[in-house]
Order: sequence, then C-alpha cells, then structure tokens
Amino acid sequence: MKKILFAALLMLAPLSMMAQKFGHFNSNEIGNAMPEYTTAMNELQTLAKQYEDDQKRMQDELQKKADEFQKEQANLLENVRARREQELNDLYQRYQQSLQDNQQAFEKARVEKLQVINEKITNAVKKIGDAGGYVYIMDVSVTGIPAFVNPKFSTDITVELKKELGI
Repeated sequence: MKKILFAALLMLAPLSMMAQKFGHFNSNEIGNAMPEYTTAMNELQTLAKQYEDDQKRMQDELQKKADEFQKEQANLLENVRARREQELNDLYQRYQQSLQDNQQAFEKARVEKLQVINEKITNAVKKIGDAGGYVYIMDVSVTGIPAFVNPKFSTDITVELKKELGI
C-alpha cells in the first residue's frame, strides 16, 4: 500500500510543478519605452554637458595661466615665481576637486532618476505577479547572471507590464 501511495505521489509531483506559474520580462525594453526614461536621459545629458562645459572652462583657465607663467618664469623674482607656482598648484587642485565632485554629483543624479523608474517597474511586476498567481517573475535583461527561460514553462509578461505602466 505504501508503495502504491508513494508511486502516486511521484506521478502527481510533476503536475504540481506544472501548476506553478513563472514569468519573465525585459526591463531594458520596458524602461526604454517609458516616457520617464526618455526625460531622465535628456536631463542627464543636459547635466553632463553642463559639467563638461564647467570642466573645459576651468581647464582652459589653468592652461592659460600655465602658459603665461612659462613665458614669464625666467624674468620673475624668486618669491613671485614661488607664489605663482603655488597659485597654479591651487588652481590645479580646484580643477581636480571639481572634476571629482561633478562625477559624484552626476552619478548621484543618475541613480536617483533611474531608481524612480526601477521602482515603478518593480511595483507593476509585483502587481502582475500577485494578480496572475506567479511564483517567480525573472528579468531576462539583467547582465552578469546566466539565465535560461524556457518559453514552454514561463510566460512573457512584457506586453502586460507595458499595459500596466501605461506605455
């Protein structure tokens, strides 16, 4: 009797696995289709251009002062030469600090803008997952993680996700 019950359970186990629903989507495709993504990318390009222009301006000023110093260096008194060298060093340090600050500010802005978009996608995926009774929904666009999605056992929810997001 135990053998018959065990055999029946083994036969039903694959059926219970089949009853579970799995889904997948491509967040790159979803994100690129969102108006918020286009807006965020345009804002980030504008910010990058602003930072680039600021750096170029500072670099040009530094180069101009270095060229002037190079021309006059031989004719300067020792104390004036030392002061001008220190001014050039200070200007170079401000340039380097500005470059680092701008990179950090840009990265922070990028993370903040994309986080809002990612949260919106995540919330929509959760809503679809709950409503559809999915056990697992996988983002197939995540790089660095080997993934295999068998379309026989996983539903592509990309269209449904776009609909949920209004795109």
